[in-house]
Amino acid sequence: MTLPIALTASLRLTPEQFAQVCDANPDAVLELAADGSLIPITPTGSETGARNGELFFQIKTWARARGGWMAFDSSTGFRLPDNSVLSPDASLVALARWQALSANERRGFAPLCPDLVVELASPSDEGPRGLTALRRKMAAYQRNGARLGWLLIPEEQAVEV
Repeated sequence: MTLPIALTASLRLTPEQFAQVCDANPDAVLELAADGSLIPITPTGSETGARNGELFFQIKTWARARGGWMAFDSSTGFRLPDNSVLSPDASLVALARWQALSANERRGFAPLCPDLVVELASPSDEGPRGLTALRRKMAAYQRNGARLGWLLIPEEQAVEV
């Protein structure tokens, strides 16, 4: 039986400490803000999960057909230049950038911002998957070097680029 982790809101971690917390709590789904605070991510509903599966399938299919890209799903954390560790719902990294990383860097939270980041809003407008939080997350990706970002909002049939 795995017990939930309890951490205080004032706790601040380095990216290395965050990696240790993730290793010790493999069932916890967390991100790390640039200020070192933890961002708990709750599971999505089934409909959003199915949409996210289709999203990754389409991104991966495009990357494979085009060549020169590595595609990543929503379980992948990236260590951004501001020391946050974020997990886009889907992302692409140019193959040359990926291959420039050491084997050790590729095994952990890769120290780079993806070229393309995609976030999929869930029907709820609350918590870490709410639109306000996702817009802040998209801005963080942009500040950290993402070349393109898509915020998909199915409830509005809208995309913010």
